[in-house]
Parts: sequence; structure tokens; C-alpha cells
Amino acid sequence: MKRRPPTSLIFRFALISLVLLGSTQLANAATTDPLPSWNEGKSKQSIIAFVTAVTKVGSANFVPPAERIATFDNDGCLWSEQPMYFQLFFAIDRVKALAPQHPEWKNKEPFASLLKGDVKSALAGGEKAILEIIMATHAGMTSEEFEATVKDWLATAKHPVTKKPYTQMVYQPMLEVLAYLRANDFKTFIVSGGGIEFMRPWTEKVYGIPPEQVVGSSVKTKFEMRDGKPAIVRLPELNFMDDKAGKPVGISSHIGRRPIASFGNSDGDLQMLQWTTAGEGKRFALYVHHTDAEREWAYDRKSHIGKLDKGLDEAKKEGWTVVDMKRDWKVIYPFEER
Repeated sequence: MKRRPPTSLIFRFALISLVLLGSTQLANAATTDPLPSWNEGKSKQSIIAFVTAVTKVGSANFVPPAERIATFDNDGCLWSEQPMYFQLFFAIDRVKALAPQHPEWKNKEPFASLLKGDVKSALAGGEKAILEIIMATHAGMTSEEFEATVKDWLATAKHPVTKKPYTQMVYQPMLEVLAYLRANDFKTFIVSGGGIEFMRPWTEKVYGIPPEQVVGSSVKTKFEMRDGKPAIVRLPELNFMDDKAGKPVGISSHIGRRPIASFGNSDGDLQMLQWTTAGEGKRFALYVHHTDAEREWAYDRKSHIGKLDKGLDEAKKEGWTVVDMKRDWKVIYPFEER
């Protein structure tokens, strides 16, 4: 008859096993890379060092979770913006879809050129022409109708160069930053010059950012009864432009807290980064610098889209992080092989 080990010995072995298992789990957690699509270097180190500093309880730089606000530009920071802003592609497709209802567009610019396929001539009018296109294609419907239109377009539209859906043209390294911040009790917001109601239908699914955490440009709206039902109707009039100096204003109005971290890619984000870093305590500002002509696009000071000129100089002067996409990112998009 076999003798059983003493109960005390069994307990001791069980306790040792639990200690060893816990040590292994802690070691694995310590070696897990929160930003696996980033190459090792100053940019990656600066992000991790900042998050570590503001989340370490008892440190001089500790920031309570309620104050851990991070704001991100969208175009050129979270997804590509070349060869045109994606919302402008949407607007142009809307012009084509609505053209049968507007026979006058055949002889009216910028619509006439768009209908002929001459985008360059249509946009020669600059911001005035773009605003006219946006107002004509984004207004006159309810907010629910506009949301459905955006979702339908995103379900079928493809980027003209990559032939990928626009929602796949997001930056894998930045998706990891968003997830890393949220894992450390940050609240992440989009603060973009793009339309707020153009972004809200898809940002939660793509970025994990819910619609109430999206700040953007907007058209005026009004409440009215349609077919006996209450509705919010979009008007052909600009309400707020969330770009450049408008970004800190939008942050103040929508969020009510100054961010402790801000991420952008152009001069349009400069005031947001200045506003963020002017606050007390530990602060962080990052510019995504488009330097990879092979995997994405290379542009900065002279670009007609996403111009990064004054911001590049300010970043150097203030010691902000500037991400070199070609050097710092292992991959650009989620669909790339690592």
C-alpha cells in the first residue's frame, strides 16, 4: 500500500507552483511590447516614457485617470490623406450621385468640372470651391440619413491608389498608440478639421473612439418635424471650422479639459499641440512626419495637403516628438505583412 505525501508537503508544492507561475506571468507582462509595429528608437521611447511617468502612482508626474486626456488629429495622423482628403472623395462621389437632381450643375463651377472628371480645375477655387462642394453634398438631409449615406459609401468606396477600403488606410502604429493609452486609463479623442458627422459613423469600429469623443468641423442644423417625426436637419451653412486656432476652441467647448497629450501631422494641428503643452505638469506632443514615399507618401513644407512647415520648426524648438514614418514604423497599414 502506497503512502500519501503529508498534507503539509502537498500544500508547500502547490504554493511554490503558484509563486513560480505568478513570476512567469509578471515577466511576460514586463516584456510585452505595447507598440510592436514601432522600431526601437527615440520616438517609441518617448511615448512609453511619457505614459510611464504620468501613470506611476506617487511620482511627481502622476496624473489622475480623469485628467488623462489625449487628442488626435485624423487626416494624416490616424489615416492617410493623399492624394486628397478622403471626405473630399466622398463629396465628389456625392456630386455625381446627386447630379440628376441638379441639371444646373452642368454649367456651374466647381460642379461642371467635377462632372467632367476634371478635379484639378474644380478645386482651383481653393477653400471656397471645396466649401461649396461640401455644402451642396452634405446638407438638406437629416443626421440619420447622412450617417447612412456615409456608411454606404465606406462599404464600397476604394482608395484610388491602393484599391483598399478607406477604413483600411489607417495607421497600424497609431492604432497601437490608441490602445496603449486606453490600457493606461487615458480617454482618447479625435480633434479634426474633418466633418464631425462624417467621422462619427465609423470611428468607434475602426479606432475604438465612440462618437461622443469626436470633435470636428460642422454645418448648422435645426430641429423640425418630418412626416410627423422629430428630426435634426443639416443646413448648407458652416457652423464651426475645427482647424488651426479652432482646435483649442473645439477642445474647450466639447471636452472641457486641456489634454496632456496631443498628436498631429500638420500646421493645422500646431495650435492644438501648443495649447496642450502650455499646461502645467508633464505634457506630450507628437508630429507624424510623412517621409515614406515608397509605402505611403513623402511631403511636408510645400505640400498642398497636410503642410508641415511652422509645426516642424516649433517641434524642434520645443523638443516635441517627430515621428519619421520611414525610419520609425515597421509597417504603415494593418493589411501589410510584418
